[in-house]
Amino acid sequence: MYDGLTGRYTFRCPANGEARVRLSRFRSVERFAGPARPSVFRVRFACPCGDDHEGLVTHDELDWAPLGSDASAFFNLMTRRLEPARDELLELAARRIGAGEWPWTFFCWPEGRPRPVFPSAFRLLAEADGRLGLAVRCPDCGGTSVNVVSRRHVDEPFFNDDAVAVVEHVFAADAEELVAGFRAELDSAAFDARRLAL
Repeated sequence: MYDGLTGRYTFRCPANGEARVRLSRFRSVERFAGPARPSVFRVRFACPCGDDHEGLVTHDELDWAPLGSDASAFFNLMTRRLEPARDELLELAARRIGAGEWPWTFFCWPEGRPRPVFPSAFRLLAEADGRLGLAVRCPDCGGTSVNVVSRRHVDEPFFNDDAVAVVEHVFAADAEELVAGFRAELDSAAFDARRLAL
């Protein structure tokens, strides 16, 4: 499902049969209730055909595959052999995390500080003017914060924007309802009008 070479997830598309999309093309990420292992997430994604579709991804595909856990062998031109890539990529990711870098980060508004996350903490992604509005549930405090980041900030592990815009709003305990309202507002023309007024 995840292709480490292109950084794209493959889903079914009713119009074209198959769609390959980057993480920044996801529009919502929702964990299914049920067993913790394996966790399964329902994602809604913006398909190249122009419509939004839903697909399923496992926890491993969402959080670990972009770090190299699903990497297969590659043909080494120097040795003319197929060589495994998985262990080397995971070791590199572990070294970077051990050095204090994190694959994905966001700014937690209630705590007033940056926090490390995985894509399974993403709730909503909305694109506007080449940037992404990213609603993230903080794994530490449980609050939902909205950051405005580049696509690259989402698509490339260990890449962080120099500056991240933060929506200064504390979501109530019923954050899921507010996130649904935020999704509806993002999809409406009123959001564009309000954004232009700022």
